[in-house]
Amino acid sequence: MNHTDPVTAFYLRQLPDAKQHNNALTATCPFCVQSGSHSDKKTTKRRQSLVVFLNPESYFHGYYRCLNRCSPGGFPLHFARQAHLDMNLAPGFDPDRDYVASQINYPVKNINHELSDFMERMTDDLIHRFAQCGISQAVLREMKIGYNGRYLVYPFIQADGNCYTARCVHPDRPEDTFWHGNENFAQDGFRLFNLEDIQRCENGSLVIVEGEDNLLAVRQIGLPGIALPDISEFAHLKAKRLAWLNTVFLCVAHNPESIAAAREFATRIGFKIRMIRWPDTAPREFNLMQLAKEQGKGFQQAFFQLVREAKAFSPFSSPEREFLHFEEQLGLQGGENYQTMVSGFSKMDKALGGLHGVNIMGGLPKAGKSCFFIQVATEMARRKVPVIYYDFENGRQKIYQRTLCRLSRLSAEQLQSLHTLTEQEQQRLAAAKVTLQDLLPWLRVVTDRQLDPQLMRSHIDFLRHEHQSEYTMVIIDSLHKLPFKDFSERRTGIDAWLRHLEALRDELNVSFLVISELTRGDDGQYDKQPQLGAFKGSGDIEYSADNAMVLLPQWDPFSNTRPEERKNALWLVASREHTPGLIGSYQLDYPFWGFTEQ
Repeated sequence: MNHTDPVTAFYLRQLPDAKQHNNALTATCPFCVQSGSHSDKKTTKRRQSLVVFLNPESYFHGYYRCLNRCSPGGFPLHFARQAHLDMNLAPGFDPDRDYVASQINYPVKNINHELSDFMERMTDDLIHRFAQCGISQAVLREMKIGYNGRYLVYPFIQADGNCYTARCVHPDRPEDTFWHGNENFAQDGFRLFNLEDIQRCENGSLVIVEGEDNLLAVRQIGLPGIALPDISEFAHLKAKRLAWLNTVFLCVAHNPESIAAAREFATRIGFKIRMIRWPDTAPREFNLMQLAKEQGKGFQQAFFQLVREAKAFSPFSSPEREFLHFEEQLGLQGGENYQTMVSGFSKMDKALGGLHGVNIMGGLPKAGKSCFFIQVATEMARRKVPVIYYDFENGRQKIYQRTLCRLSRLSAEQLQSLHTLTEQEQQRLAAAKVTLQDLLPWLRVVTDRQLDPQLMRSHIDFLRHEHQSEYTMVIIDSLHKLPFKDFSERRTGIDAWLRHLEALRDELNVSFLVISELTRGDDGQYDKQPQLGAFKGSGDIEYSADNAMVLLPQWDPFSNTRPEERKNALWLVASREHTPGLIGSYQLDYPFWGFTEQ
């Protein structure tokens, strides 16, 4: 035992006759002395009953309780208050703490006098029923459980130590309940059974359970806790009520509704919640009372095992899950599907290591950016890679027509004059239509200008599920024409979309090809030097893009250069993993709306 620990040192100073064994300290209970006369030797022996759990590695380190149940236990601050000590002697005392209970104006009238009568009316049958679940008569009296002749009575004592209302539950029909007493204390926020334990456990740990009977099982093994009558009450328990607790163990019935309510509560309260989870083999509706009845004398050991296995409700995924996910991604990267995420242009794929992550390409007007990406999209779809093409530039009909031109080796003018086609050209057109029809299940063109991040995620989820694919390619034409529905500034909107693309990349293995506009210089001209600063309207491209490229014409877009002579240089200007530089030169395949890599 570490005697330098301030909690241990506090109890050793206050309990000079204490004896230690393993991680427990036993001493004469000073509160039994205060509660009555103990003149005979037999009574004096019973007074050697205060137990303090002292294990710095335990969540209940510093919790004390009297085996005679002369008064409720607690942690050092409660001990100091109960013993009327100078609070500055108690480890963790903060004189500036503001307690919620102190803000409540309690009425003069209460129902304390009725509780004793209800307790005396408990029948032998009811006492025996509780005993079958391991609940002793001592615990029933400690928790002031009573009976009014038809209903069990559970007193909801408030923080001032008085009872203003009680919940009455039919022993055989738990759904048959009503509130007795002051209806104001049967409202939201007051329906906490044994709520005094919240302050008794200041700077310590507390168990929260669903249902009063389940709390009796917790109290039977000497642990502190509160109960909420049913799962609906979790929505009304405010985080401020639990502000001065270090750890909260949460245990609800084994059913989807209770577990969902507990998870919502844990999300709201945060890091201090540790969820007690039932084994998958546990029956539906299984709870602590049933576990106590099933385990008998082994209940304490079984419950502490559940406590040890309780997981913190963390905003982070578990280390085990992280490693499994890492291994899974390694496996995927070595698989065939990962290798299919390529553009079909060998130099581009070599320079980028395939199409993975967020890839942004800028270019001058009329440089052929859309044409370039349409070709990449359709070729990937031909290889049965799911592709979503978000188009805000050309329209669905034009994308399909240009694809048909490239596949059939026919110009747009020829497609509009079908009667002039030769037999061979008609055969090529028929074959191209079959190819286009075959690839369309893998290529979804979206022109909806009401697109938002949630809708984009639903599109991706659908296509992934439809094709049972680990990877999806999303092409956006273009970044600056994405809808900015709730964004007040264009640049803010672009940066918000980039954040969303990053999240989809990381969560769903989505790859992106994104067209971006370039900015003009002060002279109104475009900078012909490829650089990251040439991208228009967002400082976040520098941080969001895994690869940033610029497609620059090696011809004058404003001259009369013949289409078949037009070449474009593709530059990698920034990359997280690859060396920037010239990727390659791309010749326009006129008039078939495609490019060939030189």
